[in-house]
Amino acid sequence: MSGRSSDSSPLSGRNSFSSLSSFKDLELSTESGCLSIVVLGASGDLAKKKTFPALFHLFQQGFLQSEEVHIFGYARSNLSDDGLRDRIRGYLKGASDEHVSQFLQLIKYVSGSYDSGEGFELLNKTISEYETSKNSESRSSRRLFYLALPPSVYPSVCRMIRSYCMNPSSHTGWTRVIVEKPFGKDLDSAEKLSAELGKLFEEEQLYRIDHYLGKELVQNLLVLRFANRLFLPLWNRDNIANVQIVFKEDFGTEGRGGYFDQYGIIRDIIQNHLLQVFCLVAMEKPVSLKPEHIRDEKVKVLQSVEPINHEEVVIGQYDGYKDDPTVPDDSNTPTYASIVLRVHNERWEGVPFILKAGKALNSRKAEIRVQFKDAPGDIFKCKKQGRNEFVIRLQPSEAMYMKLTVKKPGLEMATEQSELDLSYGMRYQDVKIPEAYERLILDTIRGDQQHFVRRDELRAAWEIFTPLLHDIDAGKLKSVSYEPGTRGPQEADEMSRRMGYVQTHGYVWVPPTLAKF
Repeated sequence: MSGRSSDSSPLSGRNSFSSLSSFKDLELSTESGCLSIVVLGASGDLAKKKTFPALFHLFQQGFLQSEEVHIFGYARSNLSDDGLRDRIRGYLKGASDEHVSQFLQLIKYVSGSYDSGEGFELLNKTISEYETSKNSESRSSRRLFYLALPPSVYPSVCRMIRSYCMNPSSHTGWTRVIVEKPFGKDLDSAEKLSAELGKLFEEEQLYRIDHYLGKELVQNLLVLRFANRLFLPLWNRDNIANVQIVFKEDFGTEGRGGYFDQYGIIRDIIQNHLLQVFCLVAMEKPVSLKPEHIRDEKVKVLQSVEPINHEEVVIGQYDGYKDDPTVPDDSNTPTYASIVLRVHNERWEGVPFILKAGKALNSRKAEIRVQFKDAPGDIFKCKKQGRNEFVIRLQPSEAMYMKLTVKKPGLEMATEQSELDLSYGMRYQDVKIPEAYERLILDTIRGDQQHFVRRDELRAAWEIFTPLLHDIDAGKLKSVSYEPGTRGPQEADEMSRRMGYVQTHGYVWVPPTLAKF
């Protein structure tokens, strides 16, 4: 079994990624040699829409060098090398045909099942032939396996990798495995999966990917909180009234109702994506930027979350959801949920964190909304206009802005709501903001686990949500209906008001454009 090695990208100082390797605290050293990237489930949607385009963008920017890297697709489909290349060609955007062709020539395809040794023996032979051809003097073998597969096959696939495809003990390098969510359906299933994978790989070899942790604005949270004196004295229960972490989609299950019905919006979005954002908003300052120090603080804040109160939960299901023939007529699966988390510690006692996610709503966005308390002694009589809010727009139109009360231009002493705005499309016009998957794959190559979920962190997350999920599955909480294209159930807005959230009326943030100037 390959142990931990000191890793980094073979390249440095390129484009917007250069800052990723600039922190001395990470202690990642430069590494070179053969790099084999194996995409399992290569013929599926996730691979062709996300994984291969992310690899292509890394190749475009010079982080994957053709003389060092080779990419192997593995799946059950009966395809040739060119057959796989043709499948993914249309998803590789923003480059010349020549550049696309250069990347595609790095890809080879191996067909085989996920639970028998024959296919994986062939895969290992193909990888080894490549490594032999590239290794003239240095005997290096870095193998990265990306499981773009359903979690049900993770144990069998990982057993096959462990038995047939580990990097040779005679070579320097490593073997690493990226696994996609969902990591189980509740605490017991997640622990069972973790135990099965833990028997095969060390924790430093496993990279549980949550693509929200690769988003630019999510990665900015630690910098905002701990590098700016402005926020240090404000980020606590004395000044903050409530925090909302919101995910909204303006479309429904789009023919995937049968699959979605097995999980629901809490398992699909809130327990992982939004909870990871919550950790970064609520955690204490880590000792350093080392991955383990950051993940230690995330675990601590998760362990400080009180049991969820049913009175502070609203679940909903949009009208028409059960029209999908793959959805049971008696389904109680929520397509919308608003859940209040409360943190029992000195910083956050009494501050509700409202995590909201839903499908078939009136807009598409993901954002963090930190609402501050009212200013005492309201001499301008402007309290009804709204509170100060610090909003971080994760997608689309990445931005962060602070809602403020200001004097309205004119001769009268009148006030209105406005904003201090940092919109990335304006401020960073010439900078390519990397996609989450390309950043996280690069982190894996470098051996940086900061933006991946550790086993004890996964357990703590499921401990928070499993009792609620079991109660929903048992019908103890019922989904209320809501009309598609609306804000969601009215009960959710009512609960937010009970939690102290004050909605601003008459103010709408509009992303600035160059046309205005």
